Amino acid sequence: MSKAERRRTRVSSTIDRLPDDIRGQLDLKLTDPANTFSELSDWLKEEGYEISRSAIGRYSIRSNRAAQRVAETLQRTQAIARAVEAHPDLDYTKAASMVLMDGLMQRVSTAEDEFDELPLDKAGRLIASLSRNATYDKRVRQEMKRKAELAFEQMETELLEKVKQYPDLAAQLRDVLARARERVVADGES
Repeated sequence: MSKAERRRTRVSSTIDRLPDDIRGQLDLKLTDPANTFSELSDWLKEEGYEISRSAIGRYSIRSNRAAQRVAETLQRTQAIARAVEAHPDLDYTKAASMVLMDGLMQRVSTAEDEFDELPLDKAGRLIASLSRNATYDKRVRQEMKRKAELAFEQMETELLEKVKQYPDLAAQLRDVLARARERVVADGES
């Protein structure tokens, strides 16, 4: 990739180089829709800073996007916290993966231009990584199910050995163990 094709990953504008107090005042003025970019440009000129209204407009868009991303992240974090509070047995890694996937899907859905610049090998690696994660999750669930079934078989054998002289109790115990096995195996599949 040549230097001309290199993509800037961080935006730095003249507004970013303003003193903190002036930029803070500008940010405050930008929250009031009654202020136009022309008026804000004139105000900055009076303060000794020559900044065009288009630069202010671009800065405003960037600031709004950043604020929106922060708000969306906060909402997702609060949703996870509520879900964890409501379901203490929730798998935290799965919840975090779902949040990450949601964020990636939002990013993908608004990244038409960025896909044009994404190298095919990088896209392939991302797809392969997602596929590996799904395969790993499925394998872990199958292994947990297998281990649960083995544990129940061993427990059933030991318990039935202890109560074999009581046939009615043994039958009831088999029923209880069968229902417990179904619940545990069903939970492992979800």
